[in-house]
Amino acid sequence: MRHQKAGRKFKRSPSHRRMLLRNLATALLEHGKIQTTLAKAKELQPYTEKLITLARDGWNLDHFRRCLAVLTSKKVAYQLFHEIGPRYKDRPGGYTRIYKLAKVRQGDAAPMAVISLLGEGEVVKTPAARPAVLGGSPRA
Repeated sequence: MRHQKAGRKFKRSPSHRRMLLRNLATALLEHGKIQTTLAKAKELQPYTEKLITLARDGWNLDHFRRCLAVLTSKKVAYQLFHEIGPRYKDRPGGYTRIYKLAKVRQGDAAPMAVISLLGEGEVVKTPAARPAVLGGSPRA
């Protein structure tokens, strides 16, 4: 039974799975968007958003070293702290978006998706205000 065992294994060892996520996160931050399977995109999303949250306030050596322990390229880490992070300074989260593709991978029919960083011009939609319920008992 797999009770309380969160996360996807992808039929890989823990070190291989960790390296897969590191490489995907580095590629996403370097290129802005990547195409991968839907499961990998869903697993990558919180992993990358935590890195961007660390870089949001600009240069901090402690946060830079934490990101450098995850990312496989120092150039991408500098780019994260000087360009990508400050771009989302006023955003409370949700820096990436996953788009499901209609096509499937030819070899194994895995559902494909594109995960991309949000652009500078995209704004957060605030949820519509729910009408307040006025007091009083309906059965009075």
